[in-house]
Amino acid sequence: MNKQIEVLRNTRRHLLGFVDDLSAEELNTIPQGFNNNIIWNIAHLISTQQNVCYIRAGLGLCVDEKYFSPFKPDTKPARVIDAAEIDTIKGLFLTVIDQLEVDYAKNAFSRYTPWLNRYGVQLSTIDEVLGFIPFHEGLHYGYIMAEKRALRNQQAAGIRG
Repeated sequence: MNKQIEVLRNTRRHLLGFVDDLSAEELNTIPQGFNNNIIWNIAHLISTQQNVCYIRAGLGLCVDEKYFSPFKPDTKPARVIDAAEIDTIKGLFLTVIDQLEVDYAKNAFSRYTPWLNRYGVQLSTIDEVLGFIPFHEGLHYGYIMAEKRALRNQQAAGIRG
């Protein structure tokens, strides 16, 4: 078992536990002062992982296109995501990591294309990417924490998103 993949899986499990008490409406609400919502952030992490691991290695997506393009960088929530689709996204959040682990063990990422990320760091191998992903996911985990707090504050003040 790859330690970096296990860290990623455990972080994602923790994040799902953190948002488990939120309704579909809350997950879709864009809190005041934010550009997106919690479910967009979760789906964005799936999309990003697919892009930086699979697309950049010349491999196909492990998820349906509808869970990729709408959640890429520089996108915003375009629609309300219903409860059934939220469950699908939450399931994918972990199953894509399981698939990553299988594909990593098969050396599926051997033809990785180096690229410069938006933070100015060149990533040339899947191992370098696996070192970067927790940083990116931590940023979005922080956004999710702030969004949940803002939602709760808005609810306490009787403000609708």
